[in-house]
Amino acid sequence: MAEIKDPENTILMELKDGTVVIELLPDVAPKHVERMKTLVRAGAYDNVAFHRVIDGFMAQTGDVQHANMEKDYNPGRAGTGGSEHPDVPAEFSKLPHDRGTLGAARSANPDSANSQFFINFKDNHFLNGQYTVYGRVIDGMEHVDAIAKGEPPANPDRMISVKVAADA
Repeated sequence: MAEIKDPENTILMELKDGTVVIELLPDVAPKHVERMKTLVRAGAYDNVAFHRVIDGFMAQTGDVQHANMEKDYNPGRAGTGGSEHPDVPAEFSKLPHDRGTLGAARSANPDSANSQFFINFKDNHFLNGQYTVYGRVIDGMEHVDAIAKGEPPANPDRMISVKVAADA
């Protein structure tokens, strides 16, 4: 496993094939980092489906409103919800959307990010300056690559558990 330099700003995401270690970037996007840690610590991401996974592009998850529990999972609604918290304003930076970076998913409104995020499968520089980058996978990208593909996938993979490394 990768060396964890800042446990307070490192996320441990358990997937079916193993742990994905994500380094958060509070100096780049402090509001997005804070929101993610708030939701992680509330257990909101546990068992949430990857509802939009496009091969060669990205894997999207984090609809804590609609994709939390088996009984709630509705492929038609997954991806339309957020959390009980207000939306987070855009925190665009010069950081590129490279393979393994975490981006804030949102609607057409740049200030509509809430709980959903995506992990880039490859360099997606056409997203630069349009979506907030607030983390990067530092270990376990092979587990992200193995997430079931589809919009939505027939049998979506889920984040089994998500923790802040400082709490693990």
